[in-house]
Amino acid sequence: MAHVLSSLRRPLIGGAKSYARVTEDICAPLEGRPTRAWYAAIAVSATALLIGAVAVTDQIWTGIGTWGLNKTVGWAFDITNFVFWVGIGHAGTLISAVLFLFRQRWRTSVNRSAEAMTIFAVMCAGTFPLIHMGRPWLAYWVLPYPNPMGPLWVNFRSPLLWDVFAISTYFTVSLVFWYMGLLPDLAVVARRAEGWRRRVFAGLSLGWDGSQKTWLHYEKVYLLLSGLATPLVFSVHTIVSFDFATSVIPGWHSTIFPPYFVCGAIFSGFAMVMTLMIIARKVMAFEDYITLAHIDAMCKITLLTSLIVALAYGTEFFMAWYSGNPYERFAFLNRFFGPYRHFFMGMMLCNVAVPQLLWSRRVRTTPWAVFAVSILINVGMWLERFVIITVSLHRDYLTSSWTMYHPTYIEVCTLVGSFGLFLTLFLLFCRFLPMIAVSEVKGVLHYAREGDGGPHGP
Repeated sequence: MAHVLSSLRRPLIGGAKSYARVTEDICAPLEGRPTRAWYAAIAVSATALLIGAVAVTDQIWTGIGTWGLNKTVGWAFDITNFVFWVGIGHAGTLISAVLFLFRQRWRTSVNRSAEAMTIFAVMCAGTFPLIHMGRPWLAYWVLPYPNPMGPLWVNFRSPLLWDVFAISTYFTVSLVFWYMGLLPDLAVVARRAEGWRRRVFAGLSLGWDGSQKTWLHYEKVYLLLSGLATPLVFSVHTIVSFDFATSVIPGWHSTIFPPYFVCGAIFSGFAMVMTLMIIARKVMAFEDYITLAHIDAMCKITLLTSLIVALAYGTEFFMAWYSGNPYERFAFLNRFFGPYRHFFMGMMLCNVAVPQLLWSRRVRTTPWAVFAVSILINVGMWLERFVIITVSLHRDYLTSSWTMYHPTYIEVCTLVGSFGLFLTLFLLFCRFLPMIAVSEVKGVLHYAREGDGGPHGP
């Protein structure tokens, strides 16, 4: 019976599994009937998706006048949701690429799901600019393609165009990276499947034969993609922050925005990964693969990024006071004492105060407590985007144009629909593809087990 040899090096996989058992366990959800919990979850998420689809259809048919925007607040729910979802998409590539380059072995049980989460989150983010255009069927106009319309050309100096390039590149690389990691496992599933499923998975595995030569090529490509994806993690949200930092709006015009946005994105992304992993380990019975050690490691990164975000909040307020700019000072005082102060207080509570609970090891190793913390962090990060965008806009330079913004039910339903789309895609992923990387988990199976290659594993 394997047991822990050191308090600093704990086994990454519980239950003393064998190689064959790992394959059986991870492939079981694909080969058996879905559980009742899965059916219940997909019913809820599909209903939310349907609500969102009806709302989007209505606003495209009627026009974006169905939103609560006005003469002062021209950006609100749509850009808030866009930035929120882009941030959620950061942790997946971070766990897969950055932690892979740093040889962090604990990533192997969560990287596949985190990569899938990235792709689905970026898809959700992309829907909001499309709807905001008012005419989504003309979305291709944002691309610099040769056209006969003379001077009608994209504005390369616009941060919004930088968004198009940054996010489309990030999505493409993340998708290729995710698919490359799936290849060995698709071949495993194909060998175990029968009939049409065998042919489909065999085709998707691109002729994977498991030879040494194939593995060598695979590892080289995976390493190269990791190196390519790593700077994208930092570049995408940096460019998203330029949407605000290059403007002249008080509260937006800050050079701290790029690192601030990147840390906030990693913070919210890890919170969402923890939310999904805690649900998945229970619903899919993966407690031996997504262990308390994995949750503990993710909590530590979340705590670190929370402290960086708190530092960014403090720096923003200090610079607003130190600049001596009365408009900048008013923008931040308005966050504290203005009509949206409850949103600001909620943001500070969820993003700064609540994560401090993660200093406690007991909290970090209690799944329900971590789940509650991660939900509150996600709420707090959405509030942060709303505070930055809407609260900065609703009281601008002219008091005559001050106004309040209230979202309409169409906007709320669209937000609900984005969560429905995200969860539906994730549940389908859990049902039809191996949500844990079989080949990578086998590589750390004997880590820190007695008699399995030494005290620290092979």
